[in-house]
Amino acid sequence: MTDKRKKFIDVTAPGKKMERGHLHPLTQAMDKAGDIFQSMGFEVADGPELETEYYNFDALNIPADHPARAMQDTFWLRQNEIKNQKSKIKTNEEKLLLRTHTSSVQIRYMERKQPPFRIISPGRVFRMEATDATHETQFYQIEGLMVDKKTNLANLKAVIKIFLQRFFDDDNIDIRFRASYFPFVEPGVEVDMKFKDKWLEIAGAGMVHPKILDNMKLDPNEWQGFAFGMSVDRLAMIKYKIDDIRLFYSGDLRFLKQF
Repeated sequence: MTDKRKKFIDVTAPGKKMERGHLHPLTQAMDKAGDIFQSMGFEVADGPELETEYYNFDALNIPADHPARAMQDTFWLRQNEIKNQKSKIKTNEEKLLLRTHTSSVQIRYMERKQPPFRIISPGRVFRMEATDATHETQFYQIEGLMVDKKTNLANLKAVIKIFLQRFFDDDNIDIRFRASYFPFVEPGVEVDMKFKDKWLEIAGAGMVHPKILDNMKLDPNEWQGFAFGMSVDRLAMIKYKIDDIRLFYSGDLRFLKQF
C-alpha cells in the first residue's frame, strides 16, 4: 500500500527563494571606470591576453635588455605548449607571452586607426610576482591613450583628475605629477592622488614617446598624445577599503556578498 504522506505537498508553504548572483567587485569597478571615460569621449578597445613579444615590448620602445622581459617578471610560453591550440595570434614563430600590460592593445589600435582618437583598454594582465597583500600574479589594468595635434600634459591631468573625482564620488580629490621613467613615454610621470589628506600613488603616465608614433607611421612633428595606466584592483581596494588583493581571487562568497 502506498504511503500517502510521501505524496503530500503543502501548497500553502512559502516557496524557496532563489538566490540571485551579482557582479564581482572588480567587474563593478571596471564598468564604472568605463562609463566615466566613455562620458569623456573615450572608446573602449580590447585585445588578446596571449601576446607576441613585438606588441608587448618591441613596439612600445622597451629595450631587449629591459628587466621586464626576464623570466622573473614575464610568463613566457613555449611554442610546443600552444602548438595544437587555436589562437588568433599569428606569430611566425615569434615568442609568445601572457601580456604584462594592456599597452599592447594601444599598439594594435593605432595600427588600424588614424588619429585623432582617444581610447581606454581595460583587461587582465599577468606578471610573475611574489603574492602578498598588495601583489598578485594576475590583476586588472585600465590604460588610456589620446592622440591629437595639441594634446598635452594639462589635458592628461584634467582627464585623470575628473576620472578619480567621479570614481570615488569626491570632488575634493586632487592629483600631482612626479617625474618618472617609462620607456614608452617622454616625459614620464607618476600620478599621486590626495585622498583623505594622504598622497597615494595611483597611476603611471606621460606623453607618448615619439619613437612609438614613428613606429605606427605617425609623424611626431604633427601628432602627439598622452598615455596612462592604473590598476583596477588598486582602485577597488581604495574605494571599498580592502586591505588584501588576494580576496578578489579567493572565491570566498562571504567576501563577495558584501558588494
